[in-house]
Amino acid sequence: VAGVWAGRRRAMGLPALLLLALCAASARGLYFHIGETEKRCFIEEIPDETMVIGNYRTQMWDKQKEVFLPSTPGLGMHVEVKDPEGKVVLSRQYGSEGRFTFTSHTPGDHQICLHSNSTRMALFAGGRLRVHLDIQVGEHANNYPEIAAKDKLTELQLRARQLLDQVEQIQKEQDYQRYREERFRLISESTNQRVLWWSIAQTVILILTGIWQMRHLKSFFEAKKLV
Repeated sequence: VAGVWAGRRRAMGLPALLLLALCAASARGLYFHIGETEKRCFIEEIPDETMVIGNYRTQMWDKQKEVFLPSTPGLGMHVEVKDPEGKVVLSRQYGSEGRFTFTSHTPGDHQICLHSNSTRMALFAGGRLRVHLDIQVGEHANNYPEIAAKDKLTELQLRARQLLDQVEQIQKEQDYQRYREERFRLISESTNQRVLWWSIAQTVILILTGIWQMRHLKSFFEAKKLV
């Protein structure tokens, strides 16, 4: 699930941004299996002020038919989202099939965790659950047919709106990459400075140790009247 558009260090022109927008991938979907009390978490790199929509549906393993079947309405999924600082952005209980939405306010890795309320379901005890998850980030989270109907946009106007949204999202991704590069540079400079001071400290310790050994040997030889 995790993945971001790789931004470049220097700013890009509008034609290049439009070309990248046309080539951008739309959605990222997957499915996974979880046990009765298991929690599954995913990391999604998200720029700031970006809307994220997740759609999911669950299937329960039928031991008799040996196939995954649609889950019963009583089965629920708990979704929890944390930002890079560990603050809870979203924590809510949903049904066996649902949709969750949140907007990022801090750029970085967001943790998205899902687990079922299987302990309340006797039918699911000891069984397996298949969860289909589809996460859409940025402009891919927009429902353009609904927007076109609401704002009464023509096909050309709708396409222009999509391109503008894609360009805006790519710019956000570029800003996020610059933020990551700056953070990495600060960490590198801090590490290099610590290494430098540690090298200086080692040199001083070696010099002081050498001076002490020389004085100690001189005192020893004088005591033995060897010099």
